[in-house]
Amino acid sequence: MQTSPDTGTTRLPIGSDTDLAWVRQQVRQAAAEGGFTLVQQTKLITAASELARNTLIHGGGGQLEMTALMHGLRLTFTDSGPGIRDIEQAMTDGFTTGNGLGLGLSGAKRLVQDFRIDSRPGQGTTITITAWATAMPRPRAEHG
Repeated sequence: MQTSPDTGTTRLPIGSDTDLAWVRQQVRQAAAEGGFTLVQQTKLITAASELARNTLIHGGGGQLEMTALMHGLRLTFTDSGPGIRDIEQAMTDGFTTGNGLGLGLSGAKRLVQDFRIDSRPGQGTTITITAWATAMPRPRAEHG
């Protein structure tokens, strides 16, 4: 893990199942420190876990670049794998190149506020997601 003090960006390698667990743990910690509610943390960790797994399985490994934002987190997953030939198809619910349910990329997109994908066959894939911590609603005042 490398952290750049001037940007608040942490880089984590994704090259093994152990790295996947480390990514989940680091995202959980950053989200908790960033003021995310438990539900928001769970959504972000789920999206990060899916994207890290895709980076490892389909991209042959890569890295996560995690940047703390004011009230949010930006996660960028990068690999140098074969790329995605048809992004529109890959984002379709039910489409899978493996034995999964085909909800990976589209499911991850639904769990965050911003989702960007850049991929070209033979040049790898970069997916950037951003999630924002929102304040918990305050209880309504009792009128009586």
